[in-house]
Amino acid sequence: MSQSCVDVIRILTAGPGDTSGLIELIEARRIDPKSILAVIGKTEGNGGVNDFTREYATVALAGALAPYLGVSPQEVERRIAFVMSGGTEGVLSPHITVFTRQAAPAVRASGGAAKRLSIGIAQTRDFRPEEIGRQPQIDETSAAVREAMIDAGINDKADVHFVQVKCPLLTSERVDAAAARNARTVTKDAYASMGYSRGASALGVAQALGELAAEPREADVLRRWDLFSSVASTSSGIELMHNVVVVMGNSVTSNSDLVIGHAVMQDAIDAAAVRAALASVGLSADEMSNPASAGRLVNIFAKAEASPDGFVRGCRHTMLNDTDITSTRHARAAVGGLISGLAGTGAIYISGGAEHQGPAGGGPIAVIARA
Repeated sequence: MSQSCVDVIRILTAGPGDTSGLIELIEARRIDPKSILAVIGKTEGNGGVNDFTREYATVALAGALAPYLGVSPQEVERRIAFVMSGGTEGVLSPHITVFTRQAAPAVRASGGAAKRLSIGIAQTRDFRPEEIGRQPQIDETSAAVREAMIDAGINDKADVHFVQVKCPLLTSERVDAAAARNARTVTKDAYASMGYSRGASALGVAQALGELAAEPREADVLRRWDLFSSVASTSSGIELMHNVVVVMGNSVTSNSDLVIGHAVMQDAIDAAAVRAALASVGLSADEMSNPASAGRLVNIFAKAEASPDGFVRGCRHTMLNDTDITSTRHARAAVGGLISGLAGTGAIYISGGAEHQGPAGGGPIAVIARA
């Protein structure tokens, strides 16, 4: 298999429409726009149904890149996997992470060579509203994950450390469109549909990676909390009707100087899992104040969720009952604060709503660092 070189650059943003940092790096020839494969970002919206900062950021980025690629912004969105996640509560800092991939000379022998960061992307077809949160979304996501693994040159499922999925949600217009065809959606509630979409997508990841004893069914979504993926991160948004899949792992086909590892948080205060994720790429939380160690960290990606049983280690939490602030916002702030404190930076990717992404109330955490 041909060799590739993957790079990952984190860029702070002043707002969802801020592309200046990316353009500066392109103009300085630090980033070749033709090599950009994916952009994953955090925007300062509410992360809910009406969070249009995600679409705003995607449109701004596509528009900024279009002249460099010589295509329309719409074509840019088809070529590059854009995943924008709303919500930078607490100490979380808005930013984008740019993933590039270029062909590289086969200077590293495949036999026994160290595995380095490799990424692959894929997309599902557009879903009909009544398919969101149901079997078609599970199965189509599973197929897209397998396709993205091939794109990444990853043969061993154990080498996959994070799978980022952007998935759709239901709106009243989409629910009405289904009803006009005598089709019933999984729910009529737009906010609830976000959880169904995230959950079905996560089970699709688990299916593709063989993480479950049996094939997941749509009846399992938001019911069988014992079924989950240890590497899935799914984020729903109003700006699309298909799933965008980004697979991250380590492969001998990569000449990158980066490596990725992960751990699984059992709950929202699982500091031990954060330390384990850092250790998986040779970093120590106790040394993150050291510029040398901090300089090796590229970014951290994690899921956050309010435990559905209402408790964290025997203590009652109120995140599910707060009518002023949604539980996903509470969870992002709590988990973001924990990880930021150990990592020494708030510019990390924390996504709320971890249905079937790690054990109930917990979630996967992945770290990319320079080897």
